[in-house]
Amino acid sequence: MTQETVGFAALGIHPNVLAAIVAVGYEEPSPIQAQSIPLILEGHDMIGQAQTGTGKTAAFLISIITQLLQTPPPKERYMGEPRALIIAPTRELVVQIAKDAAALTKYTGLNVMTFVGGMDFDKQLKQLEARFCDILVATPGRLLDFNQRGEVHLDMVEVMVLDEADRMLDMGFIHDVKKVLAKLPPKRQNLLFSATFSKDIVDLANKL
Repeated sequence: MTQETVGFAALGIHPNVLAAIVAVGYEEPSPIQAQSIPLILEGHDMIGQAQTGTGKTAAFLISIITQLLQTPPPKERYMGEPRALIIAPTRELVVQIAKDAAALTKYTGLNVMTFVGGMDFDKQLKQLEARFCDILVATPGRLLDFNQRGEVHLDMVEVMVLDEADRMLDMGFIHDVKKVLAKLPPKRQNLLFSATFSKDIVDLANKL
């Protein structure tokens, strides 16, 4: 084990994810990573207050990937049934999260997919038809489009992340988010990250 991974290894992360962490160049866990990863791996629901650039994306990705590797997928499963769902407010953020996820799943065999508005629907659909979806990163509106067309089913989601929840509310996505939440299985893990904690964020957290 290299010195760079000692801090991360102490958090209970899967060895294949540790190898990806080294390849990415992370050295020591940031405060939010050190605090949140053990809690997420224990299966707790969690609210994290963190600004962009603090390592929050890696915190939930490292945890989710480890959990998916530790728990085998269901034997009966359709292509369009993700096991982990990450909802973000903008196309740019979805693309960045998916890029980070692709790097951290490098040695795992897990598949990462993205659904965002403003991009070719059929092209995004083809990725669903080609392989199983383990981690789906999406904007809420485009996710609902796929779900309403019967292309994506959310009944097997084991863990759900709402990233930048305050921006989600500011941009008027709360109704779409609530529609998505209603389609998820009641037994799941919920992770919510936000830079600020307004009354609306607290209310949303309570509903989760």
